[in-house]
Amino acid sequence: MSSDAPDAPTLAEVIAHLERRYPPRTAESWDAPGTVCGDPSQPVRKVLFAVDPTSDVVDEALEWGADLLVTHHPLFLRAVHSVAATTFKGAIVHRLIRGGCALHAAHTNADAAQGGVADALATAIGLVDLVPLTPLPTEELDKHVVLVPLEQADALVDAMAAAGAGELGEYSRCAWTATGTGTFVPGAGANPTVGAIGVAAVIAEARVEMIAPRRLRQAVVAAVRAAHPYEEPAFDVLETATLPGSTGTGRVGRLREPMTLRAFGEQVAAALPATEQGVRLAGGLDSLVATVAVVGGSGDSLFDAVRVAGVDAYVTADLRHHPASELRERAEFEAAAGGRAPTDGRPFLVDVAHFASEWPWLDHAAAALVADLAAGAPGSDDRPGTTVETRVSTRRTDPWTGRIAAPVRTETRGSHQ
Repeated sequence: MSSDAPDAPTLAEVIAHLERRYPPRTAESWDAPGTVCGDPSQPVRKVLFAVDPTSDVVDEALEWGADLLVTHHPLFLRAVHSVAATTFKGAIVHRLIRGGCALHAAHTNADAAQGGVADALATAIGLVDLVPLTPLPTEELDKHVVLVPLEQADALVDAMAAAGAGELGEYSRCAWTATGTGTFVPGAGANPTVGAIGVAAVIAEARVEMIAPRRLRQAVVAAVRAAHPYEEPAFDVLETATLPGSTGTGRVGRLREPMTLRAFGEQVAAALPATEQGVRLAGGLDSLVATVAVVGGSGDSLFDAVRVAGVDAYVTADLRHHPASELRERAEFEAAAGGRAPTDGRPFLVDVAHFASEWPWLDHAAAALVADLAAGAPGSDDRPGTTVETRVSTRRTDPWTGRIAAPVRTETRGSHQ
């Protein structure tokens, strides 16, 4: 290896990039994403991405010499009190540790993220102009407003930025300033930086405004107090309104050109990995589809949001008989009750295998990690130029191994006499 070859990042650095792209705070409350095992200081040169942390996938990771296995589904979704090798999940953890391979899961936090599971599924099946089906609110923010002498304004902005203020998307140290005049009279017990006790001071000051996550409020206020030259700095902390964000569960988009439900189902089948289930359709096969909602994984809990979105079709996995039937019956009933034209049972349902709906994300995640490591995280101390080799698992973890179609019956069964 040449001396100018990029260094291998540590596991801690890789996880930091993954969690920046798929923030754990956006995971559902019942979920358990994160690192299961691994030494934060160990170097990571090979990363395998897979949907499930099955024994077969662990075989693949260890045979390839992976230092990190990143899966969508967590190994431990519920609390455990033992990882003894006498249990099948404990055995997986022991094998990974012996093989020097860490394990990290990005689950519902990867579902919600930009470039995550929902975006990858929607893009794979041909949707454009994507928006979240159920948007997450943006992170709660404060606006910090600080009055400071003009000559200390830049130093104050630097200190607040170091505490986490001024981060807007891919931009850092974002601040707004205006100038004005401040006045005050130091009291008898004061120790003023400028001015004299009992005498009105008039100072040219800057008004500095910076946004920061509310969770960093104490750190930013402490930075203001430490960097400000005044004994009693004047500042406000204002809570900003929380708005719908660009991340969230599922996506809604449109096809570039409308097509029949049958043709759309064929397009979905061609875009996803083959499974024994294939693609199931519910609706008029010759009806046109223009707008579509998608949710990777089990999606029948989102039916209300899909109805509100008013889409022609809904692509998801694990649809059950009663919820699916009731969704279509309800649509027809409400159309008739409202004097509207029949809906043909819209939204039409496109039911795919759970594994297949989440698999497109793996390529996206692998490519994003390589790009993020090469660039380094903005505003961080990460070493730029680090690199890893990534691979998407070739093991199909869909549990179904066969499907036998019911024979076509030509006779009509009558009632028993």
